[in-house]
Amino acid sequence: MQHLRRIGLFSALLFFPTNLTTTALAKPFTYVNARFGTVCTFPDQIFSKRMPEPENGDGLEWQSADGASVACYGGYNALDDTPKSLVENEKASPEPGEKVTYSKTGKNWAVLSGTKGDKIFYRRSVFGKEDVIHSVFIEYPAALKTKYDPLVGAIAASLHEASGPHSK
Repeated sequence: MQHLRRIGLFSALLFFPTNLTTTALAKPFTYVNARFGTVCTFPDQIFSKRMPEPENGDGLEWQSADGASVACYGGYNALDDTPKSLVENEKASPEPGEKVTYSKTGKNWAVLSGTKGDKIFYRRSVFGKEDVIHSVFIEYPAALKTKYDPLVGAIAASLHEASGPHSK
């Protein structure tokens, strides 16, 4: 019962509007990637436009009407990265125009955040079982920072590996 209360509180905190003029009470949507078992939860009333699924089935992306996006995906750890090496590699060779301004690692996770042009990005990756890295990538216009910053932490915290074939 305690667990259910925490889930309810988490859902309420995750999607309770912090700016009532720009963010309506958004219901949570949980996506589970069938190929890699990557799970993340986000407000689908904000990220309402689902993009086409890639042929390799590694994940999906959703976009908002105001230029933000969230992508939830998984992939094999083909480079034998650790959380620290993942961050080091991303910092050493960022995408064109990308500037990493924050990074942090834990035992089985890594976070990168920064800017790319006029947008802010945030990526959290969790190193799972069966040599799979689960990631959520959130990008939004810097001008909408007050709208999206409160959502980023909760969306990133929802990232995990599903129980089942990928949790052995």
